[in-house]
This record gives sequence, C-alpha cells and structure tokens, in this order.
Amino acid sequence: MQLSQKERMLLEDLQSHEQIVVQKCSEYAQQAQDPQLKQLFQNMVQHEQQHIKRLNQTLNQVYGQQQGGQAEQKDAMLCQDMLSSEKYLSSVYNTAIFEMQDTSIRQELNAIQSDKQKFGEEIYKYMQSKGMYQ
Repeated sequence: MQLSQKERMLLEDLQSHEQIVVQKCSEYAQQAQDPQLKQLFQNMVQHEQQHIKRLNQTLNQVYGQQQGGQAEQKDAMLCQDMLSSEKYLSSVYNTAIFEMQDTSIRQELNAIQSDKQKFGEEIYKYMQSKGMYQ
C-alpha cells in the first residue's frame, strides 16, 4: 500500500494523539482513588496501546523507535499535547465566530483565535526544529 504524504502525516498525527492518551491514562490510573476507575484507566491503556500498534503496522514502523532520551521524549509529548490543544481550541473559536451575532464579540474572538494559531505555529516550528515533527 502506498500512502500519500498527507495520509502519512494524518496517521502519524493520530499516533501522537494515541500516545498522549496512553500517557494520560497511565498517570490518571496512578492518581485515581476508586479501584474501579483505576482499572478502567489501566484497561484503556492496553486498548490505546493496541491502537498505536495497529497504526505502527500501517506505517511500517516499530513501536518505541524514537530518537533521544527520556527528557526529549517528555518534551515531545508536552509539545504534541499542547499543539493538539491549540488545534482544537482554534476550531472551537472558528465555530463560535461564525455563530456570534455581535460584530465586536466576533472581532474579539477572531483576535483570540489568531493568537491560538500563532501559539500553534510557534510550537510547530519548535517541534520541527528539534526533529519532533516530520
């Protein structure tokens, strides 16, 4: 199967999101007080790891092959999470702008959305410069 560059990027983006979910679920499992909730998060980790494995197979990659040490991997995970958050917030602002009647509020939301895009671009450029985003 031949993937286009865009398809590959989409699959790699999904893979990054799955890795973030695994990390969050692992951390939340440690923090949860209720044993049932703890077990739920632990089960989610297993399922999310299977998603990553399936994406890796699709991309012909071996899970866990990442460059750099643990500190670099942690920084990459932080960047990926924040970039995902900025992407999401930008899309939410976009919807709100289109559905807002008051022009001054639309302009204010547009300015905030522009900031979100700038922050996202800064994170993206940082990640690209550090080899975290190919």
